[in-house]
Amino acid sequence: MLVIDCHGHYTTAPKPHQDFREAQLARLKDTSLPEPTVPHISDDQIRESIELNQLKLLQERGLDMTIFSPRASAMAHHVGDEATSQAWTAACNDLIKRVVDLYPQHFIGVCQLPQSPGVSIANSIGELERCVNELGFVGCNLNPDPSGGHWTSAPLTDKSWYPFFEKMVELDVPAMIHVSGSCNHNFHATGAHYINADTTAFMQFLQGDLFKDFPDLRFIIPHGGGAVPYHWGRYRGLADMLGRPPLAEHVMKNVFFDTCVYHQPGIDLLFDVIDIDNILFGSEMVGAVRGIDPQTGFYFDDTHRYVKALNLSDEDKYKVFEGNARRVYPRLDTALKARGL
Repeated sequence: MLVIDCHGHYTTAPKPHQDFREAQLARLKDTSLPEPTVPHISDDQIRESIELNQLKLLQERGLDMTIFSPRASAMAHHVGDEATSQAWTAACNDLIKRVVDLYPQHFIGVCQLPQSPGVSIANSIGELERCVNELGFVGCNLNPDPSGGHWTSAPLTDKSWYPFFEKMVELDVPAMIHVSGSCNHNFHATGAHYINADTTAFMQFLQGDLFKDFPDLRFIIPHGGGAVPYHWGRYRGLADMLGRPPLAEHVMKNVFFDTCVYHQPGIDLLFDVIDIDNILFGSEMVGAVRGIDPQTGFYFDDTHRYVKALNLSDEDKYKVFEGNARRVYPRLDTALKARGL
């Protein structure tokens, strides 16, 4: 059995990559500055950034592979204009491709999208196609709030999103619902904005009929599904009050949660409430919470430890650690089978 982490970000990218971003931001303030160019980053710089961080922790924690994407908080779709986002997104995705090429046995790519407030999501289709068809990526991260905490976009069930969803179905790739940084000081990015977005996306799916139009569409809601598992009775009750079908048939054939929950009682609740077929192992490593829990002496984000403590059956272990990921990410399954796995 493989242990596949469905939620990893390149939070340790080499400094020249961030320097490029800083040059982009500087030019937004002073257009007399030259247009920045994507910097040269050596393979050795990438190796150092990965081998001392994600790869080291992956091996120490008994994981085999990470579904790897650019740093979520740095997507910053609310910064600059569409051209800024396009250039930054391409640079981020190309860097993920280089990591995958250097460590194909441990990483497989998921792409950032060049979203921008007020710009049609259809304009992100080209980058999705490039990343899937040319770079070999297996999914994407979709930001339901490119405004960075002001929520100016239509709900995910609105037909303005449909062109992108049609392409997702055509390419047979899922999307992880993932906001970026918050420019609204009311919402701390990782402590509030992320969890708010996870919960909001689920409620939008509950209220709408998206999956009647797209029965094969698949979404991963990260961070354990936000507040949803903890308030599962509320959402079942709301579905009933709003005249929606039961959640099992209305939403949960198409929506999956990861295990990025950083304490044992939270993992216990997730598995008590949510069907095992809807849970994918994830850690968000190296991500929002990087420290050691003083109550346990282990890293908060060592979610492998929490899941192992559940004493699942071998069948359920396979589902959570490998099988569900292969089912939700069919292109991952194809890539693994090509390696005889």
